[in-house]
Amino acid sequence: MKLDHLSEVLNFIGGERIPAISGKTLSNPEPATGKLLGTLPASNADDVSRAVEAANEAKASWGELSPEVRGFHLENLARGIEENLEAFARAESIDNGKPIAVSKSLDIPRAAANLRFFAGAARFQHEEAFRTRLPGDDLLNVTVSRPVGIAGCISPWNLPLYLFTWKIAPALAAGCTVVGKPSEVTPVTADLLARVAIEVGFPPGVLNIVHGTGPETGSAIVEHPQIPAISFTGGTATGASIAQQAAPIFKKTLLELGGKNPTIIMEDAELDAAVEGAFRAAYSNQGQICLCGSRILVHESKMDEVTSRLQKRINEMVIGDPLEESTMMGSLVSESHLEKVESCLQTARDEGGEILVGGERLSPEGRCSSGYFLTPALIRGLPHSAETNQQEIFGPVATLTPFANEEEALHLANDVRYGLSASLWTSNVDRALRMSEKIEAGTVWVNTWMKRDLRTVFGGVKDSGLGREGGSESLRFFQEPTNICLRFNSSR
Repeated sequence: MKLDHLSEVLNFIGGERIPAISGKTLSNPEPATGKLLGTLPASNADDVSRAVEAANEAKASWGELSPEVRGFHLENLARGIEENLEAFARAESIDNGKPIAVSKSLDIPRAAANLRFFAGAARFQHEEAFRTRLPGDDLLNVTVSRPVGIAGCISPWNLPLYLFTWKIAPALAAGCTVVGKPSEVTPVTADLLARVAIEVGFPPGVLNIVHGTGPETGSAIVEHPQIPAISFTGGTATGASIAQQAAPIFKKTLLELGGKNPTIIMEDAELDAAVEGAFRAAYSNQGQICLCGSRILVHESKMDEVTSRLQKRINEMVIGDPLEESTMMGSLVSESHLEKVESCLQTARDEGGEILVGGERLSPEGRCSSGYFLTPALIRGLPHSAETNQQEIFGPVATLTPFANEEEALHLANDVRYGLSASLWTSNVDRALRMSEKIEAGTVWVNTWMKRDLRTVFGGVKDSGLGREGGSESLRFFQEPTNICLRFNSSR
């Protein structure tokens, strides 16, 4: 199957790739070149309603299938991705601007792994039962679960297929049909997934993909009365808007939102590993991961050494064409996002920060000379209360902040509105456990970063989200439990 036609993205509704009802389209530029890559549908509430109709038609039959049969279909999708790994990886790099080495080794394999994991996880779900003996009564309480129906799944642009499948896989495995919206900034690999679904015979209407903007398409999904559950990953402001829309109509909402995550380097940390971990956490995927460690907190005794080592690693980075295997950092995702990050850098200057390295536009030679490239920035000299240290930037920008002791490190780590993740670097196991329990975050990595076991819970506290994903948590979100209390005849 050829998956190299990236210019025309279409909706996927009822098993067919179709344009928006209005015929309107949105432009999709390639971020590494600034040139037009293609178009996607400018869908609206009418297209969402069409997708809901298709999902409704398929809902009963899909929900009644056994977990084994649903898993079979999900594994077919995963296999289709794996068999077209090169095409998917190339498309992801072109559409997003990320290095193809990352797409091939992380994004696309993880997308297939998401589908395979939940195909298997659904088979291991079990019902709870409790024997209840009361005077004159012998009861059995059994909790059974059913799919909620149609799931609305809205995913972001930074890890396009990786996070789109993280949404749809548990919903489908749990027995729901799906109306999904990938980001309009990076729509291509979701469209390739639709082509794979057609190729492998995925049941029509079970998975529906509607492209368009958040205000038009996303809002229509959130507000639709026949979609009882919304799973969203994206910015905190958008998540708050979704919560306001969903609450009055009592929709289930799962919100994975922004972060301003600390990397904490204690005085007893193994510095080679800690500096490399801080470097990766700050600048992976051009800093465009909600889990990125944009606040590097360093014990004052190690600040000079950590600073010089980080500057060296930044200067060694190969920045350029995402399609070159040697590229370590590609382009930012769009011109508007580049301008937003540049505005944040100007704010850092205005607040008195010193940009030690980076923070400048870059024009690589060749086809990428007009792309949206920015050199990774490292900033010091800002108080922790500065806007640069408090607000999510979502780009290749990190700050350095010293601390004197463990108590101050914990205060700095927690003194933000977010609480998604943190990484802690120390050789003291007692300290690692003690501090990890006090850090306000949904995930704390110790002496590592960005390692995930799909069985574990994932999500944030404070302004970083609502609810948890991962393993059985994801499956349960897309199901409704019912307790059945059965009375035995106790007269014998």
